[in-house]
Amino acid sequence: MKTILLFGAGKSATVLIDYLLEETKTNKWKFIIADANKEQIVSKTNHSPFAEAIEMDITDDDKREAVIQRAHVVISMMPPALHYLIAKDCVELRKHLLTASYIDNKIKSLSDEIRHRKLLFLCEMGLDPGIDHMSAMKLIDGIKNEGGAITSFKSHCGGLVAPESDDNPWHYKISWNPRNVVLAGKSGANYKEHNATLHKSYEGLFTHCEEVVVDGLPPLVYYPNRDSLSYIPIYKLQSVQTFIRTTLRHPVFCIGWDAIVQADLTNDMDVINTSGLTFSAWSAAILPFVNDSNKTLLAYLGLFEDEPVPTTAKTSADILQYLLELKLPMKSEDKDMVVMLHEIIYELKGKLYDVKSSLVVEGEDGIRTAMAKTVGLPLGITAKLLLNGDIKLTGLHIPIIKEIYDPVLHELSNMGICFTEKRS
Repeated sequence: MKTILLFGAGKSATVLIDYLLEETKTNKWKFIIADANKEQIVSKTNHSPFAEAIEMDITDDDKREAVIQRAHVVISMMPPALHYLIAKDCVELRKHLLTASYIDNKIKSLSDEIRHRKLLFLCEMGLDPGIDHMSAMKLIDGIKNEGGAITSFKSHCGGLVAPESDDNPWHYKISWNPRNVVLAGKSGANYKEHNATLHKSYEGLFTHCEEVVVDGLPPLVYYPNRDSLSYIPIYKLQSVQTFIRTTLRHPVFCIGWDAIVQADLTNDMDVINTSGLTFSAWSAAILPFVNDSNKTLLAYLGLFEDEPVPTTAKTSADILQYLLELKLPMKSEDKDMVVMLHEIIYELKGKLYDVKSSLVVEGEDGIRTAMAKTVGLPLGITAKLLLNGDIKLTGLHIPIIKEIYDPVLHELSNMGICFTEKRS
C-alpha cells in the first residue's frame, strides 16, 4: 500500500492533513502522521481510519528510521534545523522527501546521493518560498518563450490579517511562528536595483519602506528579504537590472517595528536578568525613538506597562514574543490573509511591457488559515503527483521546473488559489 508520512502536525499542517486524508481515502493509500503530541494529531484527523497517529521524539533515531522505512513519500513540517535528521534517513532508506523550508548546506551535501539513488528531494515547496517560485517561473518562462527580455523583477508576499478581522492599530495578527515574526530580517537583505548591488542592514530594513498597490486592498509597503541575489541565477535572470524579493506589511507595522529594532528589543543573544524587571524598564531603550507616528502602536503592545515581564524569559526576544502572542493573537473566529504580487517589466520588439500578477487568499477561521492553505497544499499536491507517477523528476530541487509548477499551480487554481494578471 502506498504510504505518505508527515512529520509535524502544527499550525501550518492543518489544511495539508485535511487534503491528504481525502486523497488517501480516494486512492486507498496509507497516511502516517508523527508528532511529539499525539492528541494534536488526533484532533486534526478526527480518528480517521485512513490515518495513523504516532507520538514520537524526532531525535529518536530508531523510531524515526522505523517509521520512514514504511513510507514512499515523506513530508517534513518540522523546524528547519531538524530536516537533516529526516533527510539522512530518506537517502539511506530511498524515500522521496518534500519540505517547505529553504535548502541549506546540510541538505545540499546530500545532493549527489539523492541523484544517484534516483530520489526526489523537493524543498521550498510552501508559500514563500514555494508558490512564489512556481508562479514567478511560469511568468518568466512565458515571457521568454515570447522572445521578451526581462529588465525588472519584484516579488512581494505577506501574511496579513483579513480586513474583517483587522481590529488593532498594527493591522497585523500572528498567523505563523511568532519567533519568526520577532526575528524577521535579522540578517539584513541583499538585492539588485537599477544594476546596483545593494545591502540593507537590519537597522535600516524597516525605515522608509516603499509602497505597493494590490487591487481591492489599501496600500501596503514592503521590505526586502534576505538574499535576493542568490535567486538571480536560479531564475535565469542574470541580465536583469532590478531583482528583489520582499515581505509585505501595512505601513504602520513598519513604522512601529522600526522603533523596536532600533532599540534592540528583538535581541535573542544577550541574556538579561528578569528578576523584578517590568515591561517599561525593559523597553526604556525605545524612548528616544517614540514619536507621534508610533507611540499608539508601542503602547498597544504593552511596552510601557509597569507589569513584571515573564520570569521564563531569558532574552529581549523572549519578552517581545510574549507580548506579540498576548496582544496580537489570531482568535478562533479571526481570518488571516495571504497577499502575493509579482511585478515584472520586460522588453519585446523595442517596446516595454509591465506585468502585475497578484494572489489574495483568505483563511476560513483561526485554524484553517490562509497560511496553512498556501504552505500545506503545494506539499500535499506534490505528494499525490509523485505517488501517481505524474512527476518523475529526481535529484534535489526547488519548484522552478515546468514539470512541477504546471500541475501544482493548476490544482491550486481549481481550489481557488489563483493569480490575477494585468499587462500594460
